[in-house]
Parts: sequence; C-alpha cells; structure tokens
Amino acid sequence: MKLVEIAKGIYDVGVKDWNIRDFHGYSTYQGTTYNAFLIVDEKVVLIDTVKKEFTDQFIENISAIVDPRKIDFVISNHTEMDHSGGLQRVMHRIGEEKPVFCSKMGAKNLSLHYGTKMNYQVVDSGSEMKIGARTLQFLETRMLHWPDSMFTYLKEDKILFSSDAFGQHYAGHEKYDDEIGDAIMPHAGKYFANILLPYAPLILKLVDEVVRLGLEIKMICPDHGILWRKDPGKIINAYVAWSKQNPENKAVVVYDTMWQSTRKMAEAIVEGLISEGVPAQPLNLRNSHRSDVMTEVMDAKAVIVGSPTLNNGLYPTVSDFLTYMKGLKPQNKIGGAFGSFGWSGESVKLIHAELEAMRFRMMDADLKIQYVPDGAGMETCIEYGRKIAKAIKS
Repeated sequence: MKLVEIAKGIYDVGVKDWNIRDFHGYSTYQGTTYNAFLIVDEKVVLIDTVKKEFTDQFIENISAIVDPRKIDFVISNHTEMDHSGGLQRVMHRIGEEKPVFCSKMGAKNLSLHYGTKMNYQVVDSGSEMKIGARTLQFLETRMLHWPDSMFTYLKEDKILFSSDAFGQHYAGHEKYDDEIGDAIMPHAGKYFANILLPYAPLILKLVDEVVRLGLEIKMICPDHGILWRKDPGKIINAYVAWSKQNPENKAVVVYDTMWQSTRKMAEAIVEGLISEGVPAQPLNLRNSHRSDVMTEVMDAKAVIVGSPTLNNGLYPTVSDFLTYMKGLKPQNKIGGAFGSFGWSGESVKLIHAELEAMRFRMMDADLKIQYVPDGAGMETCIEYGRKIAKAIKS
C-alpha cells in the first residue's frame, strides 16, 4: 500500500478492506477503509487503530514511516472494534506503559473490551495538548455515534480527525473528495441514513458548538472512506441538511410478496403516485438491502409499507425492515400500509401500528385485498397512491 502524507508530517496509515460486504447489517458493496493517522512532531502521535484482522498491515504501514517504538502515545477517538481492534497489539509493540488518551466513556469502554492493563488517560472536552510545533484539541461528541466518541482537532493545520462522523463505507483508489467528486455523496448519504440519523439533533448542536469555538476546518479526516480537503464545508452542510430531516416530495413503496399479489399492489400504488407528479419507486425487500432502502427513506416524505399475511403476522423481511427503520428514528414522514391476504389479514394492521409508533402521520385508511387484486382492486391501489401523493403535496 502506498502511504499518503496528507500534510507535512501527517500520514494516513490506515488500511482498505476491499472484501467486506456486510457491516453489522449495512451492505458495504464497495468495501470500506479503516483510516488511522500518524503525526510526527516532537511527539509522535497515533490517532486510532484498525480492525483486529488488519493489525499486521497496520503495523507495517507505521513502520514504513517510523519505528513504532517511537510513538509517544495513542489517541482513541472511538472504541468501536473496527477502530480499536488492533490497539492491544499496537500497545504491546510500542510500549504498554505509554498513554492511550480518550474520553471518560472511552476509558470505560476500552477497559470493558480489553481489560484495564493499558494506561488510559482521560481528556476533557475542549482541553488542549502541545506535541511540539502543533497543538491537539479534543472535542467530546457523545452519541455520535457511541457514548465514547470524540473529535481531535489539529489547530495549526486546521485538520479535524472526526472519527465516524463525515465518513463513508467506500474503498477505492481515491483518497480525497476532489479525486472522486460528487460520486462520493451517495455513499456519504447512505452512511448518514444508516448510522447517524438517530442522532440528528445532536449533530445540529455539534455544528453550533464548532461555530461557537471558531474552529476553522481545512481538512476533515474521518475513520472511513475518503478525506475532505477541497471542500470540507460540503459534507458539513450536507450533515446539517440531513439532520433537519426536511423531506423531499417523493415516496418509497417498500414491500415483500408471497404469490405476487402484494407486488402488483405496490406497483399500482407507485403508478398512482407518479400520475400525480410525485417521484416514487417500489422496493422489494427480497431484492433491495434494508440499508439501501433506508437511504431512500431518509429524504422521502411518504413511506408506504406492504406485506402479505403469513401465520397471522408479517412477512419476515417486512418485520425485519420495520425493526431496522424504527431504530433509526426517521422523522416527518407520511405513512401508509397495504397488503394482500388469504383468510385473516393481520399484516396491514400490524404495519399501521409499527408506523404509528414511529410517529408517522398515517393515512386515514389502509389498503388490503384478499388474494389476487382484480381490475377494480388495481384501480383502488392506483387511487390509494393518488391520495398519498395529494397528502405529500398538501
């Protein structure tokens, strides 16, 4: 791997994971990276480590720049195992007596993960540390997206090491935003929709805090994906917009089907939405990963969910998606429920209850059809789509 000096004396020593395709339920069809950074000043500082399986390569990357034993201390911005998995071996290599600086919750989490043998040193939010010609400043970012999370800001270079914020699950030959351009934004949006959406109110407060502190940011270095050097404001502004959760006038129709009846209903509902000028698409949960569906949900004004009734309940994929979406707490949505059934028909009622529990604004009436929708049934579905479209535009 060719190591990159991102600024004078500052190196990205992380690794690429080209082959990962699932990240705790999130589809990573273009892999990911575990970024970590080495600062060579009077003090040599390592910011974060990598997933355990990549520790050998990580140590090789560091060794190409300095003898690992010359590292004076490690900063752990985030204790999740894709960033701390290599920590024990790294400390064994550089000297187990050396400090690991982290937040208060970071020290607790690392102790629970790896025992208390390491020399954990807690830093306060807003505190600073001179490492020579440079100064590190720490900013606690609790619940973005773990309780231990924090940022490290390099004042003289105006570089923000942002842990999991502003990242993307993407492994490619590009290193920076100006090398990939707008093609990175769908990856960033998917990352936000599936990881950070529940914490949107905290993100808005964090941006206000960065403004209050007067932090000028010339580069953002997240722990996944590309680095933002040309226009870091672009991803910050996108996070603000996504956090406000002001949806677009579009709809997604999410469903699964047993004998194609629910599929026919979904496609007819989409036809009705489009006929009223509302962009919409049907997303079959058998063919669309939950994380890709959630990315579409993030900026949609209406989410219409359909399921056949199976064993007096929901189809398993639909139940899975509703559970996943509920945890991500999307706001400001119109909800609709539909489905086909044979003899009992509980699925529509169950969907309605789940969406209502998520505080979706539900349509007055749901839609269910017994067995196969006939011509009149299909027209009912089209009309249901039209009705939702009018609610979206109102």
